[in-house]
Parts: sequence; C-alpha cells; structure tokens
Amino acid sequence: MSQENVEIVRRSIEAYNRGDLDAVFKDAAPDFEYDLSRAVGPWRGVYGRDGALSQIREIVESWEWVRVEQHELIEVGEHVVVPWTLRGAGRDGIEVEARSTWLCTIRDGLIVRICLYQELQEAFEAAGLRE
Repeated sequence: MSQENVEIVRRSIEAYNRGDLDAVFKDAAPDFEYDLSRAVGPWRGVYGRDGALSQIREIVESWEWVRVEQHELIEVGEHVVVPWTLRGAGRDGIEVEARSTWLCTIRDGLIVRICLYQELQEAFEAAGLRE
C-alpha cells in the first residue's frame, strides 16, 4: 500500500507540473483538506477541494511559469512526506524559489489532506517521527 500512496502523490505533482489542474485532485477525497495555515504569504488558510483548486489556479495564472520539484517522496505509514521547491517566474520575468514540505495523508487510495510545513522536521513530527 505504501508504494501506491507514493504513486498517488507523484501523479498529483506531475499533473500540476504539466498544467492539468483538474488531474491534480483526481485522487482527492470528497472532503479533501489543503492546510496552508503555516504558509507565509497571501494564500494562508485551510481550503476544501474547490478552494484549493481555485487557490492553485490563482497562483498559476499569476506567474509566467511555475513548477514544483519534489526532492523525495517519503512514505511514513498513511502519510507521504514531500520536501519540495517551488520555482517560477513572475510576469516581469523575475525568478523566485521557495522551499517547503508537504505532509500528504492518504486513506483508501485517496488524498484526504495535504498540510504545508516550512521545515522538513516539522512534517516528520506531524507524521509521528522524531529524529
């Protein structure tokens, strides 16, 4: 089951990077939650499926290009920890880079929650691991 969870998350990230935003949430549960309460910036809060899609569309449309580069997909029980870097260029061509970590929770083959953490260790702790 763990490899299946990793593949579900990988497919979602790949869909984002090819601009197929509807496919990003193909494996999301109806009560999916996108928790950006720890985010720094204008998109802070907790979103349901529709709100998350709207928020992601707003990000994509605000940039000349944007891409998520996952560093790893680390299975931890029902979770997949994803340290990643967002790279993009604004409308004036200014490139930016931001690093964060997602903690994706998968149940019954569906993503039920994605929570953003600024630090990898915070995500591991939320998944029940201590280093």
